[in-house]
Amino acid sequence: MATYTPPLRDMQFVMHEVLNVTADLQAMPMHADMDADTINAVLEEGGKFAAEVLLPLNITGDAEGCQLDVSTHAVTTPSGYKEAYKQYIEGGWAALACDPAFGGQGLPMVVNQCFYEMMNSANQAWTMYPGLTHGAYAALHTHGTDEQKQTYLHKMTSGEWTGTMCLTEPHCGTDLGLMRTKAEPQADGTYKITGNKIFISAGEHDLADNIIHLVLARLPDAPPGIKGVSLFIVPKFMVNADGSLGARNGIYCGGLEHKMGIKSNATAQIVLDGAVGTMVGQPNKGMQGMFVMMNAARLGVGNQSLGLTEVAFQNALAYAKDRIQMRSLTGVKAKDKPADPIIVHPDVRKMLLTAKAYAEGGRALLCFSAMLLEKEHGHPDEKVRKESGELLALLTPICKAFLTDNGHISTNACMQVFGGHGFIKEWGMEQFVRDNRINMIYEGTNTIQSLDLLGRKVLGNNGATLKKFGKLVGALVAEEGVNEKMAEFITPIAILGEQMTKFTTEIGFKGFQNPDEVGAAAVDYLRVAGHLVFGYFWARMAQVALKQIAAGNTDPFYVGKLQTARFYFAKLFPETATLMRTARTGSKVLMDTDAALA
Repeated sequence: MATYTPPLRDMQFVMHEVLNVTADLQAMPMHADMDADTINAVLEEGGKFAAEVLLPLNITGDAEGCQLDVSTHAVTTPSGYKEAYKQYIEGGWAALACDPAFGGQGLPMVVNQCFYEMMNSANQAWTMYPGLTHGAYAALHTHGTDEQKQTYLHKMTSGEWTGTMCLTEPHCGTDLGLMRTKAEPQADGTYKITGNKIFISAGEHDLADNIIHLVLARLPDAPPGIKGVSLFIVPKFMVNADGSLGARNGIYCGGLEHKMGIKSNATAQIVLDGAVGTMVGQPNKGMQGMFVMMNAARLGVGNQSLGLTEVAFQNALAYAKDRIQMRSLTGVKAKDKPADPIIVHPDVRKMLLTAKAYAEGGRALLCFSAMLLEKEHGHPDEKVRKESGELLALLTPICKAFLTDNGHISTNACMQVFGGHGFIKEWGMEQFVRDNRINMIYEGTNTIQSLDLLGRKVLGNNGATLKKFGKLVGALVAEEGVNEKMAEFITPIAILGEQMTKFTTEIGFKGFQNPDEVGAAAVDYLRVAGHLVFGYFWARMAQVALKQIAAGNTDPFYVGKLQTARFYFAKLFPETATLMRTARTGSKVLMDTDAALA
């Protein structure tokens, strides 16, 4: 069975030594009293919940899965899941970063981010039940009426009710303009909603008293395409005026998907048979509310892969130190044993360091992004709010796609460290690979994220937002450009930063002439951008480590951080050269292939 130790030291390093989050938080009225000790204490307790309550349920939940009673449409989650959820609610974890106006604790988003990373490491499938609720909560908090907020948000904040997002239909996934679910207006201001949704994570379960589905549907007179989509609240049980639960609504689970991974999360086929719903926002403007959920989910999915990368690395590292096979190429290292531990072999170290570098770089990016989200909504300076939102929009597809691709690379590498044992279920490694695989697909496939980044977030405003991130890189280069000890970290990002301008311009010009050029280059482009972002954060982490060592700090943590930074820039970052070359080959070799694909 896999083990897990919450990476509290590295979280503290990123938050307090690299990003200095408390200074930014204290600049916002809602967090004026926030300090590092409070953040650390909360996460220490959160880590215990993840490691002691959720981790033991991961393999057993995967084996047991969810069970659907076809006669009642009720879904039973695996043994222990309901009890774990009760502990989650009683511990106040559901309310951690929610608005105090609705019973929340009002803690910073970055705290919730780190807590969810630990839960994802321990049990991604379980964590999706409360995780989906945060997106639904955010959509209602932003776009709901006062009455809707009062009706639903208190219970969603406490965790007594959960939430879902119901988008996908059997014939349409990302192309939501093709959806057929209908919403018929009623005399009382409600709507009767009829249709079918699929792939609805946490769509039905026995953990909470009610499930608040946010459903996309079309009005009878809706214009075609995405501009004719509206958003509706469709509760599993109707809610009475006094807040108590009323009649069962006409929305139910028609089937459960049989999946490669996340088997203990109920991925439901949802049937709406004249279900009663109330509209969120304006008619035919449903995507405004749904994008709040989708963007939150995209950050959350990146966090899922971060969690799996971390736990896979921890277990592979422990195994590599213990497993003996062959002798080191440079001579015997374990003289008292018949063979050396496999950690002495260069390629084993490469696999371990790949996962470590991608986990720690991802943690820095997601903590930074959580702070941008905090500033976008809570900073008193309008300019800071606007710029934080723009930068977060640029980074969101990178958080989703780059981190999940890296999670795929890392979990596979860590399974490889185990050799044949990695392929065996009892070690837990193959489950990390299976569970991570969905992260590259849902909430917009990674190709969709790449098209969003290049087509909308970069070329859509002529690179203006990309240049804002470039200024962060430029400021770090200017600050450390003459520091010889930082040269191995600064020079690569300085060069790539300059190359990105020409690279982006070239792709944009070709795309103006032929849009397929953007489609052909987008995936490679996102990965190059991802390395620029990771390179920036790895340089900042190396900067802090060097300063600590120069000041006489003998904590080996800082030496390890420098060694990982050097590995990243030597072995992973150079991928950008190949990616830029393949992106420049254009669309012809892909599109002029009718004979090959006949």
